[in-house]
Amino acid sequence: MNRQEILSRLKQQVAAGKPIIGAGAGTGLSAKCAEEGGADLIIIYNSGRFRMAGRGSISGLMPYGDANQIVVEMAAEVLPVVKHVPVLAGVCGTDPFRIIPQFLEELKKIGFKGVQNFPTVGLYEGRLRANMEETGMGFEREVEMIRYANELDLFTSPYVFNENEARSMAEAGADLIVAHVGTTLKGFIGAKSTMSLDEAVESVQKMSDAAKEVNPDAVVICHGGPIAVPEDVEYVLKHTSGIAGFFGASSMERLPVEIAITENTKRFKSLPLYAEKPVNVK
Repeated sequence: MNRQEILSRLKQQVAAGKPIIGAGAGTGLSAKCAEEGGADLIIIYNSGRFRMAGRGSISGLMPYGDANQIVVEMAAEVLPVVKHVPVLAGVCGTDPFRIIPQFLEELKKIGFKGVQNFPTVGLYEGRLRANMEETGMGFEREVEMIRYANELDLFTSPYVFNENEARSMAEAGADLIVAHVGTTLKGFIGAKSTMSLDEAVESVQKMSDAAKEVNPDAVVICHGGPIAVPEDVEYVLKHTSGIAGFFGASSMERLPVEIAITENTKRFKSLPLYAEKPVNVK
């Protein structure tokens, strides 16, 4: 399935009234289950490894390993078990030790069908973010990465965090824009401080409108912050215009696993012991 085929299939689905659902996968099992559940896209990036090791997704922004190399390593676990769904790679476009066009070609040869910009400087704020922009590690590097990916016919699904970034990615030709509203809430290791669901609705709508100023055909989905469970996604889709779906990472693998394993263990732990009975000897 090439880039145009992926995009065409997604647009047909939206036209039929069905949401686009992307799933982040930190393990082969997560990817396999997401495919079985009907995910349209599977995305793997370094924070998935940390997330499924019991650490917060924001670990992916820290110097705990080579983000781009981790994705290559994860490919060996995920790509062989996914049969029909396009798998995208999270690419750190600001990596100073990668020639990004060559790295994208390598990812395509491995079997990835597209890319997303993660780790991303979009999650940084304030003076640190300003310093990153000033020293050649800014968001524009990620926009350039998306442009390169388009030239290689890779499907592109970048994160954006504000209206200007939404416009930039739309101008770069992004196929699917993901309006990101922060680290996901809820669960054992989810964020605690973020915007309200109504604030998320407003932010997502503004980013979508900005992208469509540049490209009226832009496809925009939502992700993160308080948009954590299906009911949250339904609320956002109901209170926005033109949002075509949802991308979940913690929402798709961490939160369900936390609930399932915890509850299953409780069921085993609640089993009674029975008094010893004499053994019948024949």
